[in-house]
Amino acid sequence: MINVLVLAVGLGLPLAPAVPAPAALAPAARAAADPAAPAGVLRPGDRGPAVKQMQRRLRAGGYFWGQADGVFDESTRAAVWGFQKSQGMRPRNVADAKVLRALERPRRMRPLVPGGPRDRVEVDLRRQLLAVYRDRRPVLISHMSSGAGVQFCEGGRCRIARTPEGDFRVTKRAPGWTTGPLGSMYNSLYFVGGVAMHGSTKVPLRPASHGCVRVPMDTADKLYRLVDVGEPVYVRRGGR
Repeated sequence: MINVLVLAVGLGLPLAPAVPAPAALAPAARAAADPAAPAGVLRPGDRGPAVKQMQRRLRAGGYFWGQADGVFDESTRAAVWGFQKSQGMRPRNVADAKVLRALERPRRMRPLVPGGPRDRVEVDLRRQLLAVYRDRRPVLISHMSSGAGVQFCEGGRCRIARTPEGDFRVTKRAPGWTTGPLGSMYNSLYFVGGVAMHGSTKVPLRPASHGCVRVPMDTADKLYRLVDVGEPVYVRRGGR
């Protein structure tokens, strides 16, 4: 039986205030969210054919699993973050000309584990990026948030919120929402003790969990369909 305290480490409540989702921001508020963004780029809250085209290209690359509806919502923003990280760019709340050009001919992402199994999951703690490989090619690439690296206490014991590094396998799947002492998790894929990859409504641009690997909700649905018990999971702090 898994110790309750070990399970608690995997549950993913934020350890710091979450950044508000910008999906419904008005134009003035959107500009304030990223004042360095020049006119003509795509921003959270934007709508139209240009956003839909970007969403379709993100989906084709394995970054976006929401609806390609032409609305730059929170799910689209997370996909843009994931793409920017995979291309060596600093993640930002906008898709500028550089991002849109890169989407036309994206650079292939370097694997964390060259020569690893044909089918596997890689978790890059440095870039905060998760990738699912099929036949040695990434088919899902996602922005993520891992252990915050700060102390927390639960049940009279204190520990550091850290995502363990190493070579693991998925040991258990838990569909839908599950709730424990530290919060709720969606479509959980456990890979060491009570630590899991799971969906969350809060996946900020910083490590923020108690140890789990959080991914956006739409991505969690696809991840859960792709990954089964026994799948290798490699957790590394990748190089630059």
